[in-house]
Amino acid sequence: MGSLPEPLASIAELFSTWASTVHSDLLPDAVVSKASHSLLDVAGLCLAARNLDYVSAVVNACESSGRATAIGHSGALDMAGAALVNGTAIHGEDFDDTYEGTPVHPGAVILPTVLAAGEVHNRTGGDALAGYAVGCELLCRLAVVAPTAIHRAGFHPTAVLGTFGAAAAASVTLGLNAHQMTNALGIAGSMASGIIEYLAEGTSTKRLHPGWAAQSGLKAALLAKNGFDGPRTVFEGQHGFFFGFSAPQIKTDFSQITDGLGSDWRMTGLAFKPYACGTMCQPFVDCAIQLSKQGIDLDRVAAIVCEVGEGTVHRLWEPLAEKRRPTTPYSAKFSVPYAVAVGLLSGVAGLDQFTEQNIKDPKILSLASKISYNIDPDDGYPANYSGHIRMTMEDGKVHEIRQPHLRGGAHEPLSDEELRAKFRANAAVGEFPADLTAELENWCDGAFQANDLGGLARFRG
Repeated sequence: MGSLPEPLASIAELFSTWASTVHSDLLPDAVVSKASHSLLDVAGLCLAARNLDYVSAVVNACESSGRATAIGHSGALDMAGAALVNGTAIHGEDFDDTYEGTPVHPGAVILPTVLAAGEVHNRTGGDALAGYAVGCELLCRLAVVAPTAIHRAGFHPTAVLGTFGAAAAASVTLGLNAHQMTNALGIAGSMASGIIEYLAEGTSTKRLHPGWAAQSGLKAALLAKNGFDGPRTVFEGQHGFFFGFSAPQIKTDFSQITDGLGSDWRMTGLAFKPYACGTMCQPFVDCAIQLSKQGIDLDRVAAIVCEVGEGTVHRLWEPLAEKRRPTTPYSAKFSVPYAVAVGLLSGVAGLDQFTEQNIKDPKILSLASKISYNIDPDDGYPANYSGHIRMTMEDGKVHEIRQPHLRGGAHEPLSDEELRAKFRANAAVGEFPADLTAELENWCDGAFQANDLGGLARFRG
């Protein structure tokens, strides 16, 4: 009797075979630059949120002994705890990076993973850089396998896809081989979680998701390193991830995960936010801020209508009563009516605009109550995020403006100095000492070239 044929390589095996060959010295300059900008951005966001109640709750829920750093917090945590705290803080104010054209936030998942793994296991900055590149690449590619399908099924893409990205990132940082990494991805499929019911009232579970994905990915990699196995067909299998976590009517394209690996780096499409609110709100805020500079008497506004992509409605526009009058500051970050009203009235949309005081401001709420939407069947979402405002005045005069793309993304990236200014402003919000802020900025500039990540302990606050 002849031997059985070898099974075809699975998606996880193909990706892991490539990922296990990635070395920091071979990464393109564009990948290294994006990684450095992301590290600086997330470090500032950790500091901005360090004194907030929900971050304190996570810190207090973690074991207070270990060797890993939660940036801006005293003491040390175990590896999973540091990843959980940092990931939650980075994403908590929705000011973190996003993969353009998708709703995933790689920096908030992948960097807490590689920093914790590298610091505790004495890996080099280059190991962490390679892990970041691979983990971020997988997360970005998974996000376009079945566009919009995960949201439609009721799950948070950053949470559930992020677990795989973190598992890949930890695997590379810790030096796992291709077989071990395949197992880590298989294990990660059973650790992925995160529903989007936070949208109902703006509760804090969304904030937790990237940190939870980071710690879960770390655990998956450590289990695989120690011989635990997982299904190699975790992505495409009959009962695999996309079967369980995506709307079934949307076609999956698994070639997005494997085609062009090493030559087509999707993670270079990361966009950095200029405003402290949901990614798809950003172009509408740009429109509002541009209009705010025209001296329009906002007391004379009769109505404002925005043209929107159908896929954004259930997150940013409905229920309209909640979006016009958000019940929490966090809910306000996912409300285009509120964000547009703030942009028109303030000319800015930073952390200070999404507060308990502002969500009760009569002028903001009055203006937000006049804002509605029309679905534009030709809107480019999700491939492109654009903004539009059509403002009709009481006398019938119309002011109309469009933002054709996401500012901070590929078409109009933020400059190095804009990102540094954002970092420093976020550190100031978190009341981090100025001398340590300057040291942390310098550390971020050289972290991926360092012999180890031990210097991170200097910034425990």
